[in-house]
Amino acid sequence: MAKSRLFRSTMTVSSMTMLSRILGLVRDMVQMSVFGAGTLMDAFVVAFKIPNFLRRLFAEGAFSQAFVPILTEYKEKKTFNEVQLLISQVSGVLSLVLLALTVVVIAIAPWVMRLFSPGFMNDPAQFAAATDLLRITFPYLFFISMTAFFGSILQSYGRFAAPAFAPVLLNVCMIVASLVIAPLLDKPIMALGYAVAVAGLLQLLIQLPQLWQQKLLVAPKFDFHHEGVRRILAMMLPAIFGVSVTQLNLLLSTIFASFMVKGSMSWMYSAERLSELPLGLIGVAIGTVILPSLSSSRAKSDDETFKKTMDWAARLIILVGLPASLAMFALSDVLMDALFVRGKFSHQDALMSGLALKSLSGGILGFMLIKIFAPAFFANQDTKTPVKVGIISVVCNMIFSVVFVGIFYLAKLPLHGGLALATTMASFVNAGLLYYILQKRAIFSFGSHWKKMFAQFIIASTAMMIALYIAIPYYPLDGSLWLKIAILLGICILGASIYGLVLLATGFRPRQLRH
Repeated sequence: MAKSRLFRSTMTVSSMTMLSRILGLVRDMVQMSVFGAGTLMDAFVVAFKIPNFLRRLFAEGAFSQAFVPILTEYKEKKTFNEVQLLISQVSGVLSLVLLALTVVVIAIAPWVMRLFSPGFMNDPAQFAAATDLLRITFPYLFFISMTAFFGSILQSYGRFAAPAFAPVLLNVCMIVASLVIAPLLDKPIMALGYAVAVAGLLQLLIQLPQLWQQKLLVAPKFDFHHEGVRRILAMMLPAIFGVSVTQLNLLLSTIFASFMVKGSMSWMYSAERLSELPLGLIGVAIGTVILPSLSSSRAKSDDETFKKTMDWAARLIILVGLPASLAMFALSDVLMDALFVRGKFSHQDALMSGLALKSLSGGILGFMLIKIFAPAFFANQDTKTPVKVGIISVVCNMIFSVVFVGIFYLAKLPLHGGLALATTMASFVNAGLLYYILQKRAIFSFGSHWKKMFAQFIIASTAMMIALYIAIPYYPLDGSLWLKIAILLGICILGASIYGLVLLATGFRPRQLRH
C-alpha cells in the first residue's frame, strides 16, 4: 500500500470510528439514564459480554488475523478465481461453525449464565433476565463475525469505509431501542437485546454492496480440505487454545463481579467504554490498516518497508496513547459526572465508575501497543507467539485479580477497582513481552531516534497533566448539563493545546508522523 494511501486509510478508519465512538458515548449516556446502574443493567452487560467476547475468536482475533495474511498472499501470487474460491470455502466453513455454536448456546443459555455469573443465582429475577437477554443477543455473534470476515476482505482490497462505518449502526439501534422501544415493553431492558441482534444483521448487510462491486460476494462452499482453509485452520488452532485460556480469565472476572455490590458490572462497563475511546480512534484504526500492508511487505520479502510501517505506527500510537492514558486518569471523575449523571445514574454511580476508569486508564497505552505489535507476528503468519504471550498475560491477569481485589478489600476500597487495575497490569505484560520478542527476532525495535522522541512525549505529557490539574477545580459539580460539558470540553482543549505546544517547543514536528 502506498505511503499516502496508508495514512489516508488510517484517517478513514479513524474518522468513521470517531463517529461511532461519539454515538457510543451518546448511547451509553442514554442507557445509563434510562436503565441506571442496577441489577437489570448488570444482566444486560453480562449477556452482551458473552457473544461480544466470543467474536474475538471468530472475528477480531484468531480467525481474522489468520485469514488476512493468507488472503493477501493469494492476491499477490494467485489468480482472481483462486481468490474467489478461497473466500467461498472460508465463508462456508466459518458460517457453519458459527451457526452450530449459536444454536448450542441458545439451547443451554441457563447453564452458560450459571458459568459466567453464578452470583446472579442469588437473585432469580436478575438471573432470568440475563438468561433471556443472552438468548436474544447471542445471534449477534454470527452476524458480527461474518461482518468482520467480509470487512477483512474489503480491507485487504483497500476498502476501509464500509467496515469502519458498520459499528455506527449498533449505537444507533441501541439509542433508538432505549428511547423508543423500551417504554413500549413490559420488560424494558429486553429492548437492548433486540437492538443488538438487529444491529448485527444491519452491519452484515451494509458490507454486501461493496463486496458485489469487487466481485467478491461468492456463494459459500464447505470444504475443510481446501489448501487455504487448512492453512488458516492450522494458524487458528493455537489461537483457539489461547482463547480458551482467555475465557477462564473472563470467567474469573465475571464471577468476581457477579458477587460484588449491585451495579459493579455497570460501573465497569461505563469505564471500559470510555477507556476504549482513544483505543478505537487510533489503536484499532492503525492495527486494522497496517495488517494488510505488513502482510503485503512480508509476501514481497520487503523487510525495510515492513520496519518503516511498524515505526510509523508506533509513533502515532505513543503520540496519542501516552497523553490519553494520563488524561483519562486525571479527568476520570469529571468525565463520569458530566457524561452520565442524569436519570437513574447517580453521583455515587459516577464516583464508582470514575474509580474503575482511573484503574483502567493506564492500560489504554498498553492495549494500543498490542494493536500494532501483534499484527507484526500475524503478518509473518505466526499466530503461536502472540497466543503464548496472551496466555502468560491471562495467567498474570488472574493472579493480579486475586491480589488486587484482596488489597482493595483490606483497604476497604470498592472491589471492582481491583479488577480494573488487574486488567491494566496484564496489558503491559502482554505489550512488553510482544515487544521483547519482536526486538529479539530483529523484526522491530525502537531505534536510537526514539530516545529524543520519548523525551519529547514525556515532557509534553507532564506539562499537559499540570495544566489539567490546575483547571479541574473550575469544573462546576452543581452546574447544568450543558455548562458541565462546555467546561469539560474547555479543559480537554486546554490540555490538548498545552500538549501540542510543548511538543512543538521541544522540537517535534508533524513531518515526523509521515510514513
